[in-house]
Amino acid sequence: MGKITGFLEFERIEEGHVPVAERLKNHKELVIGLTEAQARQQGARCMDCGTPFCSHGCPVHNIIPDFNDLVYRNDWKNAFAVLDSTNNFPEFTGRICPAPCEAACVLNINVEPVGIKSIEHAIIDRAWAEGWVQPRKALARTGKKIAVVGSGPAGLAAAQQLARAGHDVTVFEKNDAPGGLLRFGIPDFKMEKSHIDRRVEQMKAEGVVFRNNTLVGHMPEGSKVTNWAKEIVSPEQLKAEFDAVLLAGGAEQSRDLPVPGRDLDGVHFAMEFLPQQNKINAGGKVKGQIRADGKNVVVIGGGDTGSDCVGTSNRHGAKSVVQFELLPMPPEQENKPLVWPYWPIKLRSSSSHEEGCEREFAIATKEFIGEKGKLTALKSVRVEWANGKMTEVPGSEKIIPADLVLLAMGFVSPVATILEAFGVDKDARGNAKAGTEAAGGYKTNVDKVFAAGDMRRGQSLVVWAIREGRQAARAVDEYLMGASELPR
Repeated sequence: MGKITGFLEFERIEEGHVPVAERLKNHKELVIGLTEAQARQQGARCMDCGTPFCSHGCPVHNIIPDFNDLVYRNDWKNAFAVLDSTNNFPEFTGRICPAPCEAACVLNINVEPVGIKSIEHAIIDRAWAEGWVQPRKALARTGKKIAVVGSGPAGLAAAQQLARAGHDVTVFEKNDAPGGLLRFGIPDFKMEKSHIDRRVEQMKAEGVVFRNNTLVGHMPEGSKVTNWAKEIVSPEQLKAEFDAVLLAGGAEQSRDLPVPGRDLDGVHFAMEFLPQQNKINAGGKVKGQIRADGKNVVVIGGGDTGSDCVGTSNRHGAKSVVQFELLPMPPEQENKPLVWPYWPIKLRSSSSHEEGCEREFAIATKEFIGEKGKLTALKSVRVEWANGKMTEVPGSEKIIPADLVLLAMGFVSPVATILEAFGVDKDARGNAKAGTEAAGGYKTNVDKVFAAGDMRRGQSLVVWAIREGRQAARAVDEYLMGASELPR
């Protein structure tokens, strides 16, 4: 709780943004965090609500009223201690989380919710600046060896927790730096990768070993999944060398659009496009980079990945950007009495949309059109939805110029060959089959092999990945030691 009457006295303060004309010149972070005074005032709005639905709305169950109150009282160090107790990486979630906690805020019933995400952002940035974020080395070593496959937020969270429990942890990453989709999927203008780098350094100091450019198992022939591995390790090697293996890879198998013309030059998955730019931002080189300069770009998919493609295309200097969404346009304001405290379906606009983008709803792609093997246009059609079924609107077909199409329609599953190589059973959606029970959770059908994050849950949020990584770490620790003191 903050100030008893704060929610009556103060309005919500939004974080600022670098002006559009300026931010389009580079790929740097565009959000301007709250000042100390603004954060304290925002913390003051946290009311004595009795039941903190915000904490229940947060997948990692951040103790939100406590750190709000501590910020309001100018006790930033203890605010960080509270935040750090439930979230390994607040600098990630403070930048890219959609903030289901704010949707669940009691104030959100009839006014604007407390800016919880902006307060979290302010706390962790101050903690790094003040030197409060330090390695936490285990007091004793267990001698147990654990392999974590995948270095996204789930793998990193699990690795950090297990290292702090005294285990010897090795993280395997197929690309050239840790971070997974967090590093290679999220554009720098949303989160610069220096935040990942300093966490990795902290984890190395805690004893975690990172093996980059190392693929565990194998990729399917012709796979478009980003893979810069120079070494291959077999599942058999891992199971022989380590006492436990945690599969924490991402849901990297992109949903395809099998319509006529799909094989034309100029039609790409979003996750071919975005990782290349991130690698270049990091000082790397990409031969034949997919660029949007001077092109008519169509982004198919209305979610976050699609929005990231819009922002990156604008920074390349695209001639035009159109974003397709198959579903109808949602309402601008949700029916709060109906949906609160749950995550509402409503129209959301990102910073990328502000930079220039035409948005089309209830529209599908029928065909890609090209000349001499190169994409020149696509044929679209309007659709109607009734009883959960989609039908085309007769006579609504339209030809739209397109030199570059980016498919951002979500992810269907992890890479199947990885799970198959371990012999892990899959659920109906192609994810690793494992439960989340307190006893025996996250364990697969294969002895000493566990799964967490997108690999188990399917495509989800960074904050959910952190939660699964933390819980899986406890499950692995309990499996190895018979009991665990790690938080669940």
